[in-house]
Amino acid sequence: MKVARAAVLAGVLAASPSGADVLGDWTDTALATAATAKQLPYIQTRTLAMVQVAMFEAVNAVDTRYTPYRVKATASPGTSAEAAAAVAAHDILVALFPSQSTKLDVALDVSLVRVTDPGVRASSTALGQRAAAGILALRASDGWDAPNLWKPATAPGVYIPTALPIGWGWGKVMPWVLERGDQFSPAPPPPLTSAEWARDYNESKSVGGRASTARTPAQTEAALFWAVTGPTLYTNAARVLMDIPGRSLVQNARLLALVSMAEADALIAVFDAKYTYNFWRPLTAIRDGDLDQNDATAPDPGWEPFLDTPMHPEYPCAHCIIAGAVGVVLEREFGTGNVRGFRLKSPGAPQAVHSWERVADFVEEISNARVWGGMHFRNSTVVGTAMGRKVGEVACDKFLRPLK
Repeated sequence: MKVARAAVLAGVLAASPSGADVLGDWTDTALATAATAKQLPYIQTRTLAMVQVAMFEAVNAVDTRYTPYRVKATASPGTSAEAAAAVAAHDILVALFPSQSTKLDVALDVSLVRVTDPGVRASSTALGQRAAAGILALRASDGWDAPNLWKPATAPGVYIPTALPIGWGWGKVMPWVLERGDQFSPAPPPPLTSAEWARDYNESKSVGGRASTARTPAQTEAALFWAVTGPTLYTNAARVLMDIPGRSLVQNARLLALVSMAEADALIAVFDAKYTYNFWRPLTAIRDGDLDQNDATAPDPGWEPFLDTPMHPEYPCAHCIIAGAVGVVLEREFGTGNVRGFRLKSPGAPQAVHSWERVADFVEEISNARVWGGMHFRNSTVVGTAMGRKVGEVACDKFLRPLK
């Protein structure tokens, strides 16, 4: 085992640039580790928040600029913030994914290879371990692993699709910044007999269908770009802005922690609302348009969405609540005006690079993309974004505040 680990370490070191960013490296490691474990996207937000908050606690203990989240730690003189952050991330991930511990140990060796002073290594390791232990203890009974008790509506002997919807019960998970999952519970969706419902129905039917001729190539690309679920793209939105010159390690650690907590709580809030209202998706509504008692919604029994419909209720839009929450964090950090270098790539549209002048443009594109993909109705995107903004405001107003 030691020989194999040494060989892997040598290969990784050969491919690793000197001065690599510890926050980015361990964010990538966390996302890859969760993906290897086939962790569902909404559960990945919990994993990433645990890793990034633990890294923040460690870095902030060395360069204390902000209020800690929950772990009140002090650092010995000479402690390396980078090394402590790496240990914190490593220990979180090993606790969550023990079957991948060997690979994670190698990654930690890479992070610590240049910490040659035994005293610095010891103090840095102790700090990182303390930060990780504090976050692990805090989240040990947060309810993330509660069983899915959803029951389908059916009659004895009647076949129905057998896949369980995802996220049932996630609204009861202990939040990071909110008081509870239903803190910003939205009003119900528009009545099916309303003009607003007919407007939304017909928009999604027109531009969101697989065979749509109304959707433009740019809209198709945007839908594909934002088809990716999980925290990757939203975390990367923060990471590209972290590269702005003059930012410190602790500033970036705080930014990632706020983004990941806001995203995690956005999904807790949205799943609470989704299963409160249990609202139908366009795929169901448009095929059954004759059931809503609205003369302005003609059914199309063969209609299919451009992109596959997620296995959870429609209202509100999950991507939109995340975008709203993360958008507030980014605006608080970088302003509401033009932002230089704000561009992303996505596995959903590998040849495309999307860029935005303002954070608000980034948020708006995400809302539009979910309608163009045929998964959502317009009102759902508006409500989801507004909910997300409230989540982001709580995160920024009450947590990791600058010290006077």
